[in-house]
Amino acid sequence: QLITAEAPRTGSTTGTLTWWERRGGRWRAAGSAPARFGAKGLTEGRTRRQGTNTTPTGLYALPYAFGNAAAPPGARSPYRKVTPASWWCEDNASRSYNRWVEGLPADCAAKESEHLADYPTQYSRALVIAFNYARPVHGRGAGIFLHVNGRGATAGCVSVPAESMTAILTWLRPSARPHIAIGTRSGPTAITRY
Repeated sequence: QLITAEAPRTGSTTGTLTWWERRGGRWRAAGSAPARFGAKGLTEGRTRRQGTNTTPTGLYALPYAFGNAAAPPGARSPYRKVTPASWWCEDNASRSYNRWVEGLPADCAAKESEHLADYPTQYSRALVIAFNYARPVHGRGAGIFLHVNGRGATAGCVSVPAESMTAILTWLRPSARPHIAIGTRSGPTAITRY
């Protein structure tokens, strides 16, 4: 399984998200939705800097889902329910950088992190995008998700309408090694490069 999040160009804040299934040796679209990107567009993931409001391009795993709402019926991905103690640590000085934490560690400043319960709409349901995740490089960025639309462009995530997020979570199968490819239609960050 593959999800593609494609923008017309790096300065775009909107584009298209499509989820694909490989059947009979060919990729076939299983669904599509309008997508939103960072307020400052997209940038190459390998050189992205934290705080730039850009969505990182590249190919990334989708390790688990989470949400303020319960997992939709039929969802098969691992799913973490947000609690009042759930945070995503984005403090560059913390050992928990770019990780979910239950209760804020002493070395992770609240003003540098996201209290997940504070976003009941955007994080009603979401998927972790494994950008800068396996071996986090401090300063590159943290907390990049595929989540439900808020009021406009994101701070670097990819967002879709709520019904699309539900459809994706019920479609996703961990056994199919799902990934997300984020990129532009053409140029150095073309989605086909990833």
